Amino acid sequence: MHRVPSAGNNSNSSRPRKEKRLTYVLNDSVDTKHSAGINCLAVLKSSVSDVCNYLFTGSRDGMLKRWALGEDAATCSATFESHVDWVNDIVIAGENTLVSCSSDTTLKTWNCLSDGTCTRTLRQHSDYVTCLAAAEKNKNVVASGGLGGEVFVWDIEAAVTPLSKSSDKMEDDCSNGINGSANSLSIPSSRTITSNNSLTAHTTQCHGYVPIAAKGHKESVYALAMNDSGSLLVSGGTEKAVRVWDPRTGSKTMKLRGHTDNVRALLLDSTGRYCLSGSSDSMIRLWDLGQQRCLHSYAVHTDSVWALASTPMFTHVYSGGRDLSLYLTDLTTRESLLLCKKEHPILQLALHDDSIWVATTDSSIHRWPAEGRNPQKVFQRGGSFLAGNLSFSRARISLEGSTPAAVYKEPIFSIPGTPAIVQHEILNNRRNVLTKDTAGSVKLWEITRGVVIEDYGQVSFDEKKEQLFEMVSIPAWFTVDTRLGSLSVHLDTPQCFSAEMYSADLNIIGKPEDDKVNLARETLKGLLAHWMTKRRQRLGSQASANGDVLPGKDSTARSLAHSRIEVDGNAENDSMVHLPFDFSTGSPPSIITEGSQGGPWRKKITELDGTEDEKVFPWWVLDCVLNNRLPTREHTKCSFYLHPCEGTAVQILTQGKLSAPRILRIHKVVNYVIEKMVLDKPIDTTNTDGSFAPGLGGQLQHSAIGDGSFRSGLKPRTKLRPSVEILCNNQVVSPDMSLATSDTGQVILSTSGRRFVSGYRAEISYCCKVFGIVFCSSKVAYIRNICWIVVYSERRVVFKMGAFSRLHQDDHLLMFSRSNR
Repeated sequence: MHRVPSAGNNSNSSRPRKEKRLTYVLNDSVDTKHSAGINCLAVLKSSVSDVCNYLFTGSRDGMLKRWALGEDAATCSATFESHVDWVNDIVIAGENTLVSCSSDTTLKTWNCLSDGTCTRTLRQHSDYVTCLAAAEKNKNVVASGGLGGEVFVWDIEAAVTPLSKSSDKMEDDCSNGINGSANSLSIPSSRTITSNNSLTAHTTQCHGYVPIAAKGHKESVYALAMNDSGSLLVSGGTEKAVRVWDPRTGSKTMKLRGHTDNVRALLLDSTGRYCLSGSSDSMIRLWDLGQQRCLHSYAVHTDSVWALASTPMFTHVYSGGRDLSLYLTDLTTRESLLLCKKEHPILQLALHDDSIWVATTDSSIHRWPAEGRNPQKVFQRGGSFLAGNLSFSRARISLEGSTPAAVYKEPIFSIPGTPAIVQHEILNNRRNVLTKDTAGSVKLWEITRGVVIEDYGQVSFDEKKEQLFEMVSIPAWFTVDTRLGSLSVHLDTPQCFSAEMYSADLNIIGKPEDDKVNLARETLKGLLAHWMTKRRQRLGSQASANGDVLPGKDSTARSLAHSRIEVDGNAENDSMVHLPFDFSTGSPPSIITEGSQGGPWRKKITELDGTEDEKVFPWWVLDCVLNNRLPTREHTKCSFYLHPCEGTAVQILTQGKLSAPRILRIHKVVNYVIEKMVLDKPIDTTNTDGSFAPGLGGQLQHSAIGDGSFRSGLKPRTKLRPSVEILCNNQVVSPDMSLATSDTGQVILSTSGRRFVSGYRAEISYCCKVFGIVFCSSKVAYIRNICWIVVYSERRVVFKMGAFSRLHQDDHLLMFSRSNR
């Protein structure tokens, strides 16, 4: 899972604090479809005949949606967005309270009929929260379980702290009594986020509420179930056993063994006497809790059983799982029937009158006929078989080729989703990302605007990646993952501020063409443009009401520590968002981040209201957007030498090592060579050969090449053929190539000072046919066209041979030719 890093560190540790991350999630479609697999379902039936029913879905894209159900249609009427990771389960508590749990370790409560506002966030689990259970007749009781081996029982109305907590330190295999010490455990308060719209944390007192601890689970919990009255709770997980609890007292009443693999699904009848369990051993078991034994075993599936749903009278069970199949089984006669065969594993089921909703690892939801009121009607169609009681019986039948035929071929109707992104590649220009989704469609994204700029359709991903390769070198200023089914772009300080480009390369109108543009800073300004507008309006209205003059800079950002920041000298302190960084408002990205208080949160950029401050945003984001200040950066320049080729009659350049910004173009190096060697020196900087005119001499006297020859008012450069060529490793370097790009294809001096290895005679070549460039750097990505390379590091000495070798940034290099072996 993706987790927003914590800003805290141990007071006894000398390691620097890791600042919180900012992530933005991109989506190229309307916000009425899921973009990843559906993990959970819940149906809310209206008690009034003329009011529509609702279906709630939770997805791996981190969002919940409410669907208004019609006769043969479903319309998305609300999106619930606050979780920052997969939504794993949802239940309806009472009449209009929706409870969800997520891999972000939280539970959230929502008003079912609201516009998507989170009413409460409960934080107590230490790991992914995987499952929930609710008592139908006791609307306040909800249980949650997770991968940390914890089970909590919550009183949704009365408290924000858990009623009970399982511990991994105590185990009583046959304890039937009440643990007296459990009642003594009290948690006086818990920090929580109370609303998705007001992202402020506070502490809530329990007002005398005493939680009860139930101890027993040692491993992960995958399934929970509760009877209607909330007097009985069953749990299962990787311990391969079904545990039975009394949630009112926290006591463990029994432990049922029989499954040979993880317990993945549980059901209880309304009275709490019978329990159904589905397991990764492909078996379904029926338990009599009064007798504490297994009554029947049903070998229906050929793989893991992940989902169960029963008829109201608990006479038949619908089951689905990893084998892509949905079965209906009579619990009394053991007769089974294959209802349908899916293309994706089934994750959860929800019975709705005479139909059943099926959630799979696909982003679409399907509704199939089920005859829930009278399941015997389905068996009259024929094709049923008798379920065995051994796990290998169904697998053997399947291998023998006697797989039953599905009763239904097509669903009643489907709610389509957006294909999830399953493959991605960050291109060399560090602005575009190539993706491939589950439908096979290949798209090109521009992450600085959050839009798809090209849809190639169903083409070869690898071939398209090769076609889009550019010989450029730009620092990796962001990372990407597709865990949520969409592109999630992660920005971490100070790494994200390492990439710069000229405004001419970005086609920015209104800026001098050789002004340096920091990609991360402009991207943050584009993401928070709506927030800035709302903030100015709020500050302006407050100033007008008080009769004060609006301050030039925000007082919050002004109070930040100046020791950690430096003012970007080339940055104009304005709020203009240029076209390459203008994010779409039609399908706006969502921000995931964390401030100094509370926990991680998620919200669309168009829903920010301007009240968010350092308690909500990381300090470095605010300081960048409000004050144009960036963290201190290192290694922003590149050092190199210029040497004439041996045997040439040209003047020898004796200026020594040169340094220049890494994004400096080679054509400016040409300008320097022309000026220094006095070869056909142009008359002025505005002649026809303007692209290679001098104007760098004053800076070069100090052994540094500047990048300010094309300021505003000068004639734009034209790309003409240079009169001098710069060669790097016997290859002509393009005038439009940057120093950083040239660095990726050149021989690098050993920074450790070691010049030889036993048995070899080292030779470092400084010159090419006309002019050669040798770069001195300790951070090198690639070496081109070298016969032999010896790579030094602390733990290894490696010989590499080939046209393209990737090296670690801390490796020290020496070059050898074959003749010197």
